[in-house]
Amino acid sequence: MLYPDYPFRGQHTRIRGLQLHFLDEGPKASPPLVMLHGNPSWSYYYRHLVLALQTDFRCIVPDHIGMGLSEKPREQDYEFTLDRRADDLEALLETVGVKENITLVLHDWGGMIGMRYAMRHADKIKRLVILNTAAFHLPAGKRVPWQLTLSRVPLLNMILNQGLNAFCRGAVKYCVTRQPMSAEVAAAYLAPYNSWQSRLAVRKFVEAIPLQPGHQAYAAVEQVDKALQRFSTLPMLICWGLQDFVFDGHYLNEWESRFPQAQVQRFEDAGHYILEDAAADVIPLIRQFLEKNPISQ
Repeated sequence: MLYPDYPFRGQHTRIRGLQLHFLDEGPKASPPLVMLHGNPSWSYYYRHLVLALQTDFRCIVPDHIGMGLSEKPREQDYEFTLDRRADDLEALLETVGVKENITLVLHDWGGMIGMRYAMRHADKIKRLVILNTAAFHLPAGKRVPWQLTLSRVPLLNMILNQGLNAFCRGAVKYCVTRQPMSAEVAAAYLAPYNSWQSRLAVRKFVEAIPLQPGHQAYAAVEQVDKALQRFSTLPMLICWGLQDFVFDGHYLNEWESRFPQAQVQRFEDAGHYILEDAAADVIPLIRQFLEKNPISQ
């Protein structure tokens, strides 16, 4: 099997001329679970969750344009922006007929993309599952890790991340902490990013992090940040790997302060890729959360 534990055929749709790959597994009549990955992963990250839930839930998992098995456009052919990512998600969900009763499952950059979509369609969102992600500015007291600061230097970003694939290779090594990722699984994570062109979106995601006013995404993040309170009454499950050196305890504290009603489960020894490190622990929690908080059809 090219991608271990990923038996899905996948589907494709064209969004503004570009081909987007996505999974759409499970009964179409069930309330949809929309799972959004970040950088530098792809829908492969959610494979075990989809396999566990697809009997009872509709699982929709896109590969963002430029990522995973989606098309890898040139820089001049795509706006690698937060708003464009939210536009793509909007178009995909319209295409597959998802109009209501959405549960968002969010990881890494998927949090910002998902909540940007959610602020436009707040009435459609019914539950939230948060996995080591953010939908707000840098929390107070949080310093940007030196690795990320270094990666954001434009020339170094191009050389290290688009040229040498340092971001992707670093992720499969350092984003799991319970035990090393197997060679086969690491190869599956890296497979879509095997050339200069295929790693453009990885580089652009790093550039898209809005740390200062004036950044092209800063205003959009500000809007998402201020809109979060709209979702304060929704059922929310937060599962957090505390060995994440980017999305660390500062980010978890921020989620908790904004959503004191959320169900929170900390994993002291799990890293950023919490669904790799702690799938056996996290997936039952997600199922229990969904069953405890059913959506009325």
